[in-house]
Amino acid sequence: MKCKICRRPPVIFMPAHRLALCAGHYPAWFRKQVQRAIQRFRMIHPRESVLVAVSGGKDSAALWHALVQLGYAAEGLYLDLGIERDGYSRASKAVAEELARILQRPLHVVSIPETLGLGIDRVPRLSGRPPCSACGLVKRYQMNHIAARLGFSVVATGHNLDDEAVTLLGNLLGWQMDYLFRQSPILPGEGGFVRKVKPLIWVGEKETTVYNLVEGVPFAREECPHAAGSTNLVLKDVMYRLEHESPGTKRRFLAGFLKWKPKLETAAGAERPPKERCRRCGYPTTGDTCAYCRLRQRVEQRVQVLS
Repeated sequence: MKCKICRRPPVIFMPAHRLALCAGHYPAWFRKQVQRAIQRFRMIHPRESVLVAVSGGKDSAALWHALVQLGYAAEGLYLDLGIERDGYSRASKAVAEELARILQRPLHVVSIPETLGLGIDRVPRLSGRPPCSACGLVKRYQMNHIAARLGFSVVATGHNLDDEAVTLLGNLLGWQMDYLFRQSPILPGEGGFVRKVKPLIWVGEKETTVYNLVEGVPFAREECPHAAGSTNLVLKDVMYRLEHESPGTKRRFLAGFLKWKPKLETAAGAERPPKERCRRCGYPTTGDTCAYCRLRQRVEQRVQVLS
């Protein structure tokens, strides 16, 4: 097997594309997939500054690097979750800071323990939410809040093809219609929310890992210690097996959903519930208080009881 372009030994073979590329030609191909997604879904406007949510993991690291190489004015945002187990947050923060130094781009660091009053390690037990659910809620709220405060109109996250295909499969298996209709490569900014985009939607974990290795992009190798036992890991294994047996399954699955989503919404009579304003923070919500403020209120009450 040889690189399709120069016939040199390849660093990656992608069965879904029937394509092998060498270290010299692969990075350009990867960035081209990112740029195509941006243009196809009109994610980032010309000359628009973008805030990249950087966790220190392989996907967000590859995204930030690729956006800078493509010429975007991309700054980083690292949310220090205060995960003490195995020194996870300390290590991932160091990676994000190293990447910012390499890219020579600003990195905004926000401490969740300082903002919330405690690290994410303690939030699930005090809030009653599963670890990934609690963490996701806190991160989504803070990303939006910080981006708006800093004057950014768009936030880019490192959700890749594997993430989106697995999320879609889970939502379909549970017939989570609200989540299905909200799943999109771009979430418009409205009512106090900034626009959120997913430029890695057509590249998978393997592709981002190889991109980092070839380009010398630092990334944390350790998975979040709270991810163990997540249902998503089971679904990811199922999707991996399907992709192995029939290359291109993930892309066809997601592309087909995005193609038919507007018609599905019309057929289902999907309506967005009226947006109210959270009485605590003022952000749009469907009730009196948004989910983040309810979580924060429960945590504060439990802390008071235990102290």
